[in-house]
Amino acid sequence: MAQVTIGNSEFDRDTTVVRRAPGHYEAELSAGWTIIHAVNGGYLLALMGRALGDALPHPHPLSVTAHYLTASVPGPAVIRTETVRTGRTMSTGTATLVQFEEDGTEVERLRVLAAYGDLDALDDDVRTTAKPPAIPPYEHCLGTDSAPEGRSPIPGSTAIADRLTIRLDPATCGWAVGAPSGNGEMRGWFGLADGRDPDPLSLLLTVDALPPTAFEIGLTGWVPTVELTTHIRCRPAPGPLRVAITTRNLAGGFLEEDAEVWDSADRLVAQSRQLARAPKPATAA
Repeated sequence: MAQVTIGNSEFDRDTTVVRRAPGHYEAELSAGWTIIHAVNGGYLLALMGRALGDALPHPHPLSVTAHYLTASVPGPAVIRTETVRTGRTMSTGTATLVQFEEDGTEVERLRVLAAYGDLDALDDDVRTTAKPPAIPPYEHCLGTDSAPEGRSPIPGSTAIADRLTIRLDPATCGWAVGAPSGNGEMRGWFGLADGRDPDPLSLLLTVDALPPTAFEIGLTGWVPTVELTTHIRCRPAPGPLRVAITTRNLAGGFLEEDAEVWDSADRLVAQSRQLARAPKPATAA
């Protein structure tokens, strides 16, 4: 048996996995990372990333694709990993997360395919047209202390909100006062509430931690992730991150969210795209 964790922040403790045998890990899904009653998808992705980082010979996630099959709940879970291919600079693996019903029935919650490498060994040549998002200074953005009547910036999600420091661009906060802009955009500063600096693993949480763009489109309610692909581009510098998320198309009851994460050194450190189920518009009584 080997416990796999790095650091002593709440995020590190809550993403600890215990290796019981090669390719077999046990974990405890913390209730502290829930949205309404389900465990947050970014937290789950980081947990899977922790197990894969132990199972594969390369240390850092480069590309991680997750399919969320059923909603995860706080409590015990089992992660099973498999090494698909190992090369000199990159390795590929899969992981599944399962939980058990009271009668012992196994339920698969999440399945991941990931490529791992060494971010510190990547070529430092950068050619890009991408620019950091235009977000007002940190002190001019809105946090939980700015929400009307003390409400959380993510309705029904006090648990996870207490573990994050999010300051949202006022231009993407109309939904919080009942006046959504209609634009599928969400932007803000992001960090962990206990001050832990970002790293490649925590970026897997970051891409799925802001309020959903559906709120600013004018929809409310749970927005469950169907599929999430994340690319980690480089190791982030210490300090707060800037996150920009956009949705261009809502159709057939589904929407996409494209996210960019920028570090304090103005580098694009992570990108993601997820497909999510849109909440149904409220109907008049």
